Amino acid sequence: MFTNDVDFSEHFEKLLIKRIIQEGFWATKTTQDGYPDIEICHKPGQQTEAYIEVKVQRRAFMSVSFKLPESELTPSETLALNLSDLLRYFKLAKQITTPMYILWILAERPCILEERKEKAFFQNIKTLEDIYNTYGDKRRFKRKDGIGDIVEGVHKGVVVNYHFSINELLPFSINNLIK
Repeated sequence: MFTNDVDFSEHFEKLLIKRIIQEGFWATKTTQDGYPDIEICHKPGQQTEAYIEVKVQRRAFMSVSFKLPESELTPSETLALNLSDLLRYFKLAKQITTPMYILWILAERPCILEERKEKAFFQNIKTLEDIYNTYGDKRRFKRKDGIGDIVEGVHKGVVVNYHFSINELLPFSINNLIK
C-alpha cells in the first residue's frame, strides 16, 4: 500500500511538472533534502521562484466530525498533511525567502469532486501556519498503524496528520504561484 501511494503521488508530480512547463515556466523535481517536491523558475538555471509540495488525496477522513469535534471540519472538505512535513516546512519558510506552497490534488474523491470542477487546490505555507496557529491540536489526528505502513521492516507510513479545509485553499493556477 505504501509503495502504491508513493508511485501514485509521483505520477501526479510528473503531470504537474509537465503542465507547468506547458504554461511557459520551468519546473523540476527538487534535489535538496527536506525541501518540497517541485521547484519552479522562469527558465532553466534561473533563480527558484517557488517550491511546491504535492499531496495526492484519495481517501476522505469520514469520521473527522466525530474524532476532531472542535476542528470545524466536515468529511467532504477535509484534506490532510503529514504533521512532521508541515512543521518542517514552517521552519524552512522562516529560513528562505522563496515562496513555498502545498498543493493538494484530489483523486477519487467524489464527495468533493461532484461539488467542484477544480481538482487541485493550494495555499502558501505561511497562510497554512496561520491556520495551524489558530486551531492548534484541534485539527491534529494520530491514527493506528496499518498493514501498509511497514515496508521491509521499516515503518514508513504517516500516522500523525494535520487537517485543513478545502475552503481555506485556492484553486490551483500557475499564475497564482508566480507573478
